[in-house]
Amino acid sequence: MKFTSVASALLLAGAAVAAPSKLQQRRHERSAKRMEGRRSLRPLAVNATSLEDVIVADNPDEVTYSSNWAGAVIVGTDITEVTGTFTIPTVTIPSGGNSRTEYGAAAWVGIDGDTCESAILQTGVEFLIEGSETEYAAWYEWYPDYSYEFSDFDVSPGDEIKATVIATSETAGTATLENLSTGDSVTHTFSNEASLGSLCLTNAEWIVEDFESDSELVPFADFGTVTFTDASYVTDGTTEGVSGATIFDVEQSNEVVTSCGTSGSSEVYCTYE
Repeated sequence: MKFTSVASALLLAGAAVAAPSKLQQRRHERSAKRMEGRRSLRPLAVNATSLEDVIVADNPDEVTYSSNWAGAVIVGTDITEVTGTFTIPTVTIPSGGNSRTEYGAAAWVGIDGDTCESAILQTGVEFLIEGSETEYAAWYEWYPDYSYEFSDFDVSPGDEIKATVIATSETAGTATLENLSTGDSVTHTFSNEASLGSLCLTNAEWIVEDFESDSELVPFADFGTVTFTDASYVTDGTTEGVSGATIFDVEQSNEVVTSCGTSGSSEVYCTYE
């Protein structure tokens, strides 16, 4: 995500304007240094030694383990829309974690990025925690570009978020978030992203990710459980559910830290273990 700048705290008419938290400051610093910013990655192999060491969903009957993706992936043809609704969790520090370390995770829906090597159209919400401070931000992204924060769209733990991405062509589309708890909604339109990379329209995804920041994966936050309900995608003009999806779980330091799966034809769940 790319984040908009925040002015320094000011004192006006004797009233103090609250200074941004450490997490807010770091997010804004990443925004100012675009090439070191936050972005999603394609699914990385367990114990990957390179950010180019990717894996693909090639067996829907078995769980696929990665360093950074947890959730469900459909591999198909002419996939033009993906949607799902989730409740923003209350993020916590993992057991045994350090209160001086920043941990993060992000829940999103997307088109491509698994078997497609060139682009991902995605949108979702990021969760950050350090000590007693937490931050939540809504974002959109056309990978391999960095992600950008939606402005004037507030999100909080407990909010119910409907996320939808629509590809209008291989180089254009929209990313929409609706906060069903507040009634707010926001959309970003991508008009011509050929210079970044073209979509393949072959993957539908509902993911909780350990994302990249400053050229490495952030320490993975304990996100509790994220459940995507009303999960569906459009393929060849027909709306389908998540039945037959390949399940991804995150394995780090020789330990599987998520437990994901599908329930029925329209639910994807992931729990931090």
